Amino acid sequence: MLQIGLDAGGTSTRATVVTADGRCVGYAKGSGGNPISSGKERALASITTTIDRALEQAESSVHDVDVIVAAMAGSNADDRQGWLLEALAARGFSGRLGIDSDLLATYFSGAFSSFGYAIVSGTGAAVIRVENGQLAATSDGLGWLLGDAGSGFWIGHQVTLAALAHVDGRGPATALTPRLMDELGVAPGGTRSNGRPAELPRMIGALYAMRPVELAQFAPLAFAESEDAVARSILDQAGTLLAHSVDAVHTQPGPLVIGGSVLAQPGRLTTTFHDELAARGITPEISPVADGAVGSALLALREAGTNITGDLYHSVTDSLARLR
Repeated sequence: MLQIGLDAGGTSTRATVVTADGRCVGYAKGSGGNPISSGKERALASITTTIDRALEQAESSVHDVDVIVAAMAGSNADDRQGWLLEALAARGFSGRLGIDSDLLATYFSGAFSSFGYAIVSGTGAAVIRVENGQLAATSDGLGWLLGDAGSGFWIGHQVTLAALAHVDGRGPATALTPRLMDELGVAPGGTRSNGRPAELPRMIGALYAMRPVELAQFAPLAFAESEDAVARSILDQAGTLLAHSVDAVHTQPGPLVIGGSVLAQPGRLTTTFHDELAARGITPEISPVADGAVGSALLALREAGTNITGDLYHSVTDSLARLR
């Protein structure tokens, strides 16, 4: 029988089909599969389509799968096991579904130690401490409305606030403003409306037409304008906030696995993050990973009762690399 590890994030979903001896035989990547940020309908469509494509590459079907583990943010936040299992069962899956943390999948994608830490800063942001191979503590990961400090959403939101404050006359001039207007398809100038610059209501209309989490797409504007004083301040704040989240769960030295697009960006934010950690006396061995695909496959194997050894870890890592 086969196992499937799902790394279902807010931006993308990865499905990895793996055998009991740690050989990855199928892999596919799809759109966001987290129901909190994408909504259940979009998440289900992405998850099922991505699984189908991975199984097609493995020349297998869902009937050959006995365990699926879905690693996703907010895994205990709602009844997602019910709605996801129902959807999978409707497609012929009769095995066992496990739900685990996307951060645990990130951790096991970059470390084999039973103790350590992982931080993910992509669309959202959260940090965990791992003890005895299990998630022992979590900081942030509260979603775009209540937390995710330093995340892609947080940065994108700050970019929009800064640009709107500039146009509205409440904030300093910033190179982020023309960048954002270009992204929104809003041309500068025109007749003032209700005493406001003409472009402001057009920017507001375009932004309110988006789902809130989609503001994450504007995070790259801050990185592109890192010499701009306003953008620089946003990046510095993000790095500090992410370091603070690590500090909140840190108890003793251990490896730190870093995932997500935000801390993968070289430059000011990453430098601030490491400087802030050092100022708190935290100097871990850093292991960056591209995603949680390896870890989700290992979690699926563990759920199936397979003993996770170093050899198995390397088998999954190496065979998945050949499939990508």
